[in-house]
Amino acid sequence: MKVQRVRIPNSDQITWTVLGDDYFPIRPIEQFISYLESIERSPNTIRSYAHHLKLYWEYLTASNLDWMQVSVIELAEFMAWLRSPNPQGVLSISEVVAKRTESTVNVILTSVCMLYDFHEKTGKVSHIPLYRSQIMPGRKYKSFLHHITKGKPIRTRLLKLKEPKHYPKTLSPEQVKQLIDNCKRIRDKFLICLLHESGIRIGQALGLRHEDIQSWDNLIKVVPRDNNANGARAKSTSENEVHVTKELMGLYSQYLQDEFMEVLGDDLSDYVFVNLWDGRIGSPMTYSAVMDLFNRLKRKTGIAARPHLFRHSHATELIREGMEMAYVQKRLGHASIQTTINTYVHVNNDDLKKAYLEYQERKNDSTTETSIATDYCTDQ
Repeated sequence: MKVQRVRIPNSDQITWTVLGDDYFPIRPIEQFISYLESIERSPNTIRSYAHHLKLYWEYLTASNLDWMQVSVIELAEFMAWLRSPNPQGVLSISEVVAKRTESTVNVILTSVCMLYDFHEKTGKVSHIPLYRSQIMPGRKYKSFLHHITKGKPIRTRLLKLKEPKHYPKTLSPEQVKQLIDNCKRIRDKFLICLLHESGIRIGQALGLRHEDIQSWDNLIKVVPRDNNANGARAKSTSENEVHVTKELMGLYSQYLQDEFMEVLGDDLSDYVFVNLWDGRIGSPMTYSAVMDLFNRLKRKTGIAARPHLFRHSHATELIREGMEMAYVQKRLGHASIQTTINTYVHVNNDDLKKAYLEYQERKNDSTTETSIATDYCTDQ
């Protein structure tokens, strides 16, 4: 089996499908992917679903299972199959590391559940017990006014691994400076500075047009477009404005003058980040070109940076400097403030120590009382 990239006829749009061992598309997956296309899911999202469902079909094939006759038991065994690094039937007597993390398994299982949800709604398959219904999560009884509010049962998934809490990794200012110093091109320096200072996603950066940058107002408009020639996607469907420093705009002007216009001449591009030295000159910069850049920087600096790390670093810096959460949410383009809080609001030991010392200073300034322990301290 394989995941196949497909170009839609009479269009520049790209989609994905899963081919079986007979090299024909697997029909249930193809129908589900067509549904995702109709609700305008991005090609990157569809590709992820395709890879997840390919794994599921490989499990079904290896286990001689009919996809329409599975139960919770088979799905639980599929989760174990995803985690096991050993072939089926082979046991290890020593401790081994799971092949996939808990979060990855949960994401794959979500794709499988969505596949069954779709085919259940279309009548293709009968009810598959993937969920349990609860009046309220965590409650086994109806509330006193249930008959008035007409509360509907809430479905929760039966199968889900407990995920350990992971906080997003960040880059220190020294690491960011080291990465920028090791860039040979002004374009690459500007890209890293933009990602770090604005917190925009790499897809949003690669989709930027010159008309989106208002240098006189130090403003960048993030405009979602689904027709970018390089396949870049903004993820969000709503526009967002991000204010930046005049120094970043100065670097943008330097990039335009010394590299962009110098190389392209009269054959200019609407895209901000374009290929200027290798391959097709003037074509929009792609995801793979960005990853090549960060791989080169890793070999030079030893810093394993990825574009999204700059977004994490920017958000963490804003919160630690005391910016209100609503402003951080708006700047990052999150639809819900809870997403911002769950992702970025965390404290380490240094944060906890700093907050306690500030509390002590405020307490000492507002009262003459001393700590209870003072009465029990003896002079040395």
